[in-house]
Amino acid sequence: MDAEVRDALETDAESLAAIADVPTDVMRNVVHDRTVRVAERRREGSDPNADTDATDAELLGFVAFDVRDDTVHVTQLGGSAEAVERLLGEPVRFASNERLRVEYLAVASDTEHHEAAERAGFERRGPGPRFMNEETVRFGMEP
Repeated sequence: MDAEVRDALETDAESLAAIADVPTDVMRNVVHDRTVRVAERRREGSDPNADTDATDAELLGFVAFDVRDDTVHVTQLGGSAEAVERLLGEPVRFASNERLRVEYLAVASDTEHHEAAERAGFERRGPGPRFMNEETVRFGMEP
C-alpha cells in the first residue's frame, strides 16, 4: 500500500466522519479523546500556476484506540481493507511496547475487516457484545 501513517489532526475530522459515517463533531471529539492514526495517500499537485509543489492527501482509513486496565482497545476503525490492516499495526505496536493485550470488536457482517484483522495477526476470540443492535466478533492479540 502506497500510503503514509500519521497522527490524526482536528482538521481531519470531516474526512474521518465521512469514512465512519458519523457526524463531524463526533470525530472531532474522538481525535481529542483517543489516540487516532490515519493512513493517507499523498498526490502531487498539478496546478501549473502554483509556486511550489503542492500536495493533496486522500485519507484511506483511520484507527482510534485507548487503554483501559491492561488492554489496548481499538474503539473505532474504518477505511479500505488494506488501510485497516496496516492501521491495526498502530495499537499493536503501542501494546507491544507497554506489554499490554489488544482487543478489537468488529461488526459481525464486516467480513472484509475480519480478514484484515486476521492478516494483521489478530485471533478471532468468538462473539462479542451487541453494539447498536448489531452482533460483533471479538478479536484479540497477546503481547
